[in-house]
Amino acid sequence: MIEQYVLDFQEVDETQVAVVGGKAAHLGGLSRIEGIHVPAGFCVTTAAFRRIMAEAPSIDDRLDQLWRLNPDDREAIRTLSAEIRQTIEGIAIPGDLAAAITRALGEQAAYAVRSSATAEDLPMASFAGQQDTYLNVVGPAAILQHVSRCWASLFTERAVTYRLRNGIDHRTVHMAVVVQQMVFPDAAGILFTADPVTGNRKVATVDAGFGLGEALVSGQVNPDVFKVRDGEIVAKAVAAKQRAVHALPAGGTREVAIDPRRQEQPALTDAQVVRLVQFGRRIEAHFGRPQDIEWCLADDDFQIVQSRPITTLFPIPAARDRENHIYLSVGHQQMMTDPMKPLGLSMWQLTAMAPMHEAGGRLFVDATPRLASPAGRAGFLEMVGRSDPLTRDALETVLDRHDFVPALPEAGPGGPPVGGASAPIETDPAIVTELIERSQVSIAALRRDIRTKTGPALFDFLLEAFQEHKRALGDPLSMQAIMAGMEATWWLNDRLQEWLGEKNAADTLTLSAPGNVTSEMGLALLDVADVIRPHPEVVAFLQGVEDDGFLDELPKFAGGTEARDAIEAYLDRYGMRCVGEIDITRPRWRERPTTLVPVILDNVRNFEPGAAKRRFEQGRQEAQKKAQEVLERLRVLPDGEQKADETKRMIDRVRTFIGYREYPKYSIVSRYFVYKQALLEEAERLVQANVLLEKEDVFYLTFQEFHDVARSNQVDDQLIQQRKDAFRSYHALTPPRVLTSDGEVIAGAYRRDDVPAGALIGLPVSAGTIEGRARVILDMAQADLEPGDILVTAHTDPSWTPLFVAIAGLVTEVGGLMTHGAVIAREYGLPAVVSVVDATRLIPDGQRIRVHGSDGYVEILP
Repeated sequence: MIEQYVLDFQEVDETQVAVVGGKAAHLGGLSRIEGIHVPAGFCVTTAAFRRIMAEAPSIDDRLDQLWRLNPDDREAIRTLSAEIRQTIEGIAIPGDLAAAITRALGEQAAYAVRSSATAEDLPMASFAGQQDTYLNVVGPAAILQHVSRCWASLFTERAVTYRLRNGIDHRTVHMAVVVQQMVFPDAAGILFTADPVTGNRKVATVDAGFGLGEALVSGQVNPDVFKVRDGEIVAKAVAAKQRAVHALPAGGTREVAIDPRRQEQPALTDAQVVRLVQFGRRIEAHFGRPQDIEWCLADDDFQIVQSRPITTLFPIPAARDRENHIYLSVGHQQMMTDPMKPLGLSMWQLTAMAPMHEAGGRLFVDATPRLASPAGRAGFLEMVGRSDPLTRDALETVLDRHDFVPALPEAGPGGPPVGGASAPIETDPAIVTELIERSQVSIAALRRDIRTKTGPALFDFLLEAFQEHKRALGDPLSMQAIMAGMEATWWLNDRLQEWLGEKNAADTLTLSAPGNVTSEMGLALLDVADVIRPHPEVVAFLQGVEDDGFLDELPKFAGGTEARDAIEAYLDRYGMRCVGEIDITRPRWRERPTTLVPVILDNVRNFEPGAAKRRFEQGRQEAQKKAQEVLERLRVLPDGEQKADETKRMIDRVRTFIGYREYPKYSIVSRYFVYKQALLEEAERLVQANVLLEKEDVFYLTFQEFHDVARSNQVDDQLIQQRKDAFRSYHALTPPRVLTSDGEVIAGAYRRDDVPAGALIGLPVSAGTIEGRARVILDMAQADLEPGDILVTAHTDPSWTPLFVAIAGLVTEVGGLMTHGAVIAREYGLPAVVSVVDATRLIPDGQRIRVHGSDGYVEILP
């Protein structure tokens, strides 16, 4: 087979990334779009790069060394990558290859020579700015020299570090080189076909400056910025452009000062901006996604010199119509904003009470119908606002535009408010007991009946089981019990602030509320530590544990059998839990018990025997004392007896029902573990039948696709690989609280002026003020806590509760008044502020902070 070393743009398109790299593949695609002008040029293919690399066997050893480096070892990366670049630039280009390149040059004197890597300008990762571009290269000898430099630029320090951080093998990425006729423009810049800041797909942004675009791209000058929507300029900011980059006749470029009289003139006319955006929309339609486009303007003719996907935009949920929609993040409600694998997404969709939409590996609910109803809107906003003020503010920002969500005509007078007006429920602990018994009977039946199901019959059985799952989730009595506890909490906070001037009084009144399966889980791990503490050999062994088979090793040590039995009993009750438990594909504690070992060891070190019982009793007594004090203070007010009676009823109600708030999630996750074990057995059967390479591959299929594989015994390996790549890319995306169908991300803001300057604002969810050392922990398994530490993390679901017994306060980036972390913080009496934007970035680990749990802010102390 004869290798092709040079291909004209007309010979390549987007399907040939492996041959010509991302940049050249896009240029080939661009040159085929009618009406789009691309400067002529050609590409030196990856075959040429591979031939050059083969000329220097020493590079192979260096690539091995490079792969073994830590991405943070900047000095070693700098030294080794510089050696590789030097070696590549020192290799003489073979005569036939040099001749093929110079033959392609033609009459044109000046060229731009640009790197085009095979892992560049891809839909999932742009790798922008990692390799090199050389402008106005004049003459064949200079062009060959710069082609070598482009090859070498695959090993710049930043490109190597990026690949190491993303686990991309250096050998799998190859370098092609674009050689393109030079344009000498009057103006140049960048066009984003979607607003890169807000994500709005209907707003294009044009950055423009005089001369070559290099001054603008490198940040040497402030550009003019135009925003265009529906063919009209909706915003314009003309900058004072003091400098420009121009080409020199003999080659190369230089920076020049702009005549002061021209500096504040726009680089483009309004008509040119609108025309450029029309070209951009044509390019976007061709590539099927928003684009980041580099353009030049010469003699009123726009030339497109590059187009790549904008990879930082959060994807939009697919809709069946062209109407406007407002989507709310499910992850912000469920305390899990990480991406989920396809099986996890589809299982949650199949078992949830409301229709859900997927985008960027996350789930969203469409709030538009709720917001379109004038009668229901106020109640819905009130409910959302109690949970998360940032989400409410974001929704109101959209609603203030008036035209985005048209109001639906009212169905007529009457009808319950949004969320349904629940009938009053009596304050009777037997209700909670009955609900828990119902759940346990249903789960026991599921465990019994699923055992005999395999193959397609398992999936048919599960579809029926999901209906029972939803029935249990939507049980009217269960919903009433949850709402009774929540509404009583709100009632107490509102009334006691109004009558006694007391903020968040319910926080103390809910301390050690009975029957909370999540707070019991945290205390139960203290009891496990009590069993282990007296046995130094067991403690020493656990300190070195890395393998999940450690439970089988424990009986070899004095006290090890008791330790094993205590951990096993804990896993029998709570082993279905894990971080991110709404994603069925996440490893459960029962599957990965090592996750609990650092927490057990912290408990052994930080606590005295009997701490769980003492802690619960102390909280119960504080709540009792607070209740008596509140009632006594109420009785001396006008209408005091009536106020005290009402308050007493609400305190009883809160203590009866608030603990049950956590049970439905425990029930869901218990069912999930039963489903998961059955599905993994099915996956193992498919591995044994040589259908799957490994059983975890099914995590990258939806439930229906997995069902199809079980029926046909055939799987699309390429689809699984694509899903793995996509899942990896979703980690780089920050999911929004609120997202519109235009792709606009709306963050929301706190409208408060009652906090000290420099404080971080959040939502107060558990009263009290505490000072201490911030421990910024993103992975529960990496926790290393001392008494008095304040946990700072992105979000906490129930699986984080075992850490709560060891901390003095809590700060999270995500959360609401009734989310799990808030409920448990109140039960344990921990001052807590949640929904603090960027808390894990703005609070350094080890920093002393003060958490104001009653007022909702965090101070960073000197």
